This record gives sequence, C-alpha cells and structure tokens, in this order.
Amino acid sequence: MNTEQLRRVRDGVGFFAALDQSGGSTPKALATYGVPESAYTDEASMFDLIHAMRTRLMVSPAFDGDKILGAILFEQTMDRDVAGLPAADYLWERKGIVPFVKVDQGLAAEADGVQLMKPLDKLDALLARAVAARVFGTKMRSVISAANPVGIAAVVAQQFEVGRRIADAGLVPIIEPETTITAPDRAASEALLKDALLAGLDAWPADRPVMFKVSIPAVDGFWSDLIAHPKVLRVVALSGGFSQADADARLVRNPGLIASFSRALEEGLTAQQTDAEFDDTLAASVAAIYAASAT
Repeated sequence: MNTEQLRRVRDGVGFFAALDQSGGSTPKALATYGVPESAYTDEASMFDLIHAMRTRLMVSPAFDGDKILGAILFEQTMDRDVAGLPAADYLWERKGIVPFVKVDQGLAAEADGVQLMKPLDKLDALLARAVAARVFGTKMRSVISAANPVGIAAVVAQQFEVGRRIADAGLVPIIEPETTITAPDRAASEALLKDALLAGLDAWPADRPVMFKVSIPAVDGFWSDLIAHPKVLRVVALSGGFSQADADARLVRNPGLIASFSRALEEGLTAQQTDAEFDDTLAASVAAIYAASAT
C-alpha cells in the first residue's frame, strides 16, 4: 500500500471525483454531456466517447489535487491511457489525486427492499489488474430502498465479505450501501444501516483501512460516529440525485463528511463548450464542492 496516498486520503482536505459510470449508466451520462445515442453505433464506440469525456475532465487545469483527493474510475478507464500515461499513474503523478476503481458488476433485482450486488465473478482478476495498475482502492455499490432489516443485513454482510477479499489483495475497499433519497422511510433505513455497519466494523481487522460511501443523511450529522470510528479511513457521500447546489448545502450540515460526486461534479459540462468554457464551469463546480467538503 502506498503510504503517501494513505496519508493523503486520511488527512487531506478536499473531495473525491466519481468517474465510474459503467455500461448501464453511460448513455445517460453522455446524453447529459451533449452526446446523443446517435453519435455511437456500438458499445466500443460508446466507451471511446465516455473516455474522451473523462480525459477532457482529468486533463483540465481545474481538475487537480489541490482540491480533489481521489478519483474513482470505471475499470475500462483504469485500463486506458490519459495524456500518454496509464490513467491511475496520470492521476497520481501529474495531479496528486489518489486512484480508485469501481469493482462491482451492477445490481441484482430488488428483494427485501434492497438490491445486492450481482455476483462478482470477475473480482479476483480485476483486483490483480488494479494492483498492477498501481490503484490504491476500490468501490462497490448496493442500494437500500426500504427499512427492511433482513435486506439491510444482507447488503452489509455482502459488502463486508467482498471488502475482506479486497483488503486481502492489498487494496482499500470503499463500501457503498446507498440509501435511496426518495424513500419515505429513509431515516429508519439509515438507522438500521448504521447499526449494521458499526457491528461489521467490530469484526474488521484494525490493520486494514476501510472506507464508506453513503448517501447524505436524512438527519444532519447522522454519520458522525462512523466518521470518527478508529478503523475508518474516510467517509464520503454521493449526491444521490440532489442537484449540486442542494448536495453542497446538505454536505455543509454534516461536518467530516466529504463529497464523492459524479453527476453533480459534471453538472453543466457539455461537449459543445470551448475548452475555456469547460474549464471555467468545472472550476466553479470543484470550488463549490471543495468548500462544502472542507467544512
């Protein structure tokens, strides 16, 4: 494990950029960026276009380690070059940004009010590639849509079991049990979730750093004891469907919780912008998200 990167993630002031849209979410991300489905004919050309978008973002002067601590990559992004360097090396060596990679293979059908991760049958090979690519950590997502104790227990058990495999490979897992922000019983879901996460940490090895990515809570300050837990390296938050301004305002009310935004970070960016317009828009977003995360 890179100790300099560990210190950066643990002690740095800033936020995470989530650049990990996978096959299912890529068409929407491209459409928002101003690239319609008619612009590509197959999955390969679609991924070429999303890589071009991510490259434009990563090479922008506004995307730098002064405000951005880490970046979560889609595995195909990890496998490609950015400005002549492997993506993870570019982030760390040129920008001072710690690289992570998304490792889940999507969500299973909903049952017991949750969506578990689909079987991770490619995990070992992906972890080996990540280690070879000098990636620091990983991220994997489940979704909780109802305050169902059985479903939430299943989500947490799966996340910690996979997290141990990731830690065994020498990487830092980001456990992400997202709670749906529109669920009427979200506060109750988060109460059950926090209890389960704290119980899972009781059995987690003290010498294996672990992180969490959670929804900005329904109750301000709710994740504070998770943030302060001695076994937890960092807790980051997804925007979860909130606008960037709304997500930032909510983040300010949760000291110690920092952003890990995707759609909210890319808000307002389009393929049709000049480089100057693109950089200015991104710089404003980075500054606002940084300010909310630094509270």
